[in-house]
Amino acid sequence: AVMVLATCEHKISYLMAYTSWKRRIVGDIAWALDVVPVKRAQDQFKNGIGTITMTYITPKDAPAPLIKVSGVGTQFTQQLKIGDKIRPPGTAIALKMAKLVSDTEVVVDATDAGALELPVEPVAFDILPKVDQKVVYEKVLDKLASGGTIGIFPEGGSHDRTDLLPLKVGIALIAYNALEKDGINIPIIPIGLNYFQGHKFRARAVVEYGRPIYIDPKTLPDFVKGGGQRRHVCNELLARIEDAMKSVLTTTPDYQTLQQIHTARRLYQRKELLASEKQDMNRRFAEGFRRLVEIHEGTPPQDFVDLQTNIQAYRKELQELGIRDYQVAGLDREETEDERDSALRTMRLLYQIFHMLFCMAIAALPTICLNLPVGLISRLYAERRRKKALAKSKVKIHARDVMMTEKVLLSIVLVPTLWVIYAFVFYFFISDRNGEATVLFTLSMPLFSYTSIIVAESGMVGMKDLRPYLMRLVPSTRRRLAALPATRKTLQKELRTFVKKLGPSMGELYYGKKLDWNAIQEKRRQSDTLRRESEVDLKMLLKEENVKEPELQQEGSKKDQ
Repeated sequence: AVMVLATCEHKISYLMAYTSWKRRIVGDIAWALDVVPVKRAQDQFKNGIGTITMTYITPKDAPAPLIKVSGVGTQFTQQLKIGDKIRPPGTAIALKMAKLVSDTEVVVDATDAGALELPVEPVAFDILPKVDQKVVYEKVLDKLASGGTIGIFPEGGSHDRTDLLPLKVGIALIAYNALEKDGINIPIIPIGLNYFQGHKFRARAVVEYGRPIYIDPKTLPDFVKGGGQRRHVCNELLARIEDAMKSVLTTTPDYQTLQQIHTARRLYQRKELLASEKQDMNRRFAEGFRRLVEIHEGTPPQDFVDLQTNIQAYRKELQELGIRDYQVAGLDREETEDERDSALRTMRLLYQIFHMLFCMAIAALPTICLNLPVGLISRLYAERRRKKALAKSKVKIHARDVMMTEKVLLSIVLVPTLWVIYAFVFYFFISDRNGEATVLFTLSMPLFSYTSIIVAESGMVGMKDLRPYLMRLVPSTRRRLAALPATRKTLQKELRTFVKKLGPSMGELYYGKKLDWNAIQEKRRQSDTLRRESEVDLKMLLKEENVKEPELQQEGSKKDQ
């Protein structure tokens, strides 16, 4: 949220979970930023009594699909009310109850089931109570009607996955209600937050803004009618919003695939790129990977598998040696340089060592006294909070998404507390109770703290650049470092040959200079929908054929008799 505030010209009022709103410091900052608190059903869940199994009682692709929930030892009549939701274990998908039959049977609306795998064996379950959001919607609509801007995370919470979670319907309801009640067709602007090691201090992030989305006014009558028609137009809008969000993100099946795509992009590029150009190329590789797997029905060609294996091995070698890909090219140049170049390299190396030592010397005292205690304590605290968040979450993988927030929140408290302690010690034990000197000392601490961060960061960059030279002092790593440039060149050649061979079949991904990622995501969604419908039709056809075959066998046996 702060990243968007720092890059957006508009004043944004965010929607925030009520549980976060109640926390000290977070809630205070949220109040100052005019945040609207929202009570979420997942924050008030309770464990259901007994176990359940689920089965479809209507076709999965029906306009209003239904699922029967059968319980063992359950108390549905006591624990559930109409509008409550049932959530199976290990998923964030919760299904709204449509009909309460008995203590051991309920019917739920399966519209939002998506790719949920229904439990056929008895499993535990959670109950998410119905939450009335009428007051929240009124506040949000008032802000929009007065020309305000609302920020919302439509997935309903944070996570550390490499793809989007199913979007909540709230954003669609807000947009349609604004059009119905105030006649405002509000622009919905997708924002992509792309983090690189976002759980660490001073990590990089790329913020991308996509093209605005508008509601088609012709769909408003269907929304007003309610029921299945309202659900349909809301789902259509959510699908468009999801397409737009993916157009400003790089989505992959898992983190390992994302890392391989970043490595492939660095190997393929022929010159240094801008941040936006890097993101565009990352998305091209990610979309090409998806299409390749889809074309070959999950079994890509052997040359692609070999290329993947080689890229993974190259990444592993870099990680073990502790160097970056951009440093490998420098290792190759050092082997072919002449005496003059060697002398220049030696002078540059001496300068880097001096620069690193100089930066470290300047930053040493303020870093040790002002930043190091806060950094160590916040790291331990964030790790503790990460484990707690991971235990409570149904969607987080490692829960690293909460670490940076916890570090910042604790630092907001620890940093001024440490300054006050130092000021107290300076006043009573060093300055002989000199008030002016103490004030000057206290006011200088923020400057010293910030300067030490910048200088130490510069020193750390120099240390990373020196690492290949230090690694050459060890005989075993010297041979591995010497082999890296040739390995990189071979891998680069293999990758470019493979892209040149396969690229023309990818059409605009290969030839297009500037792509409309929103349109590409929309085509991708439509093709996925058509494929799923064709698979359902094929299953139904096979089912009919299987039913007809026993009937024909029975008729034949009667004729024989």
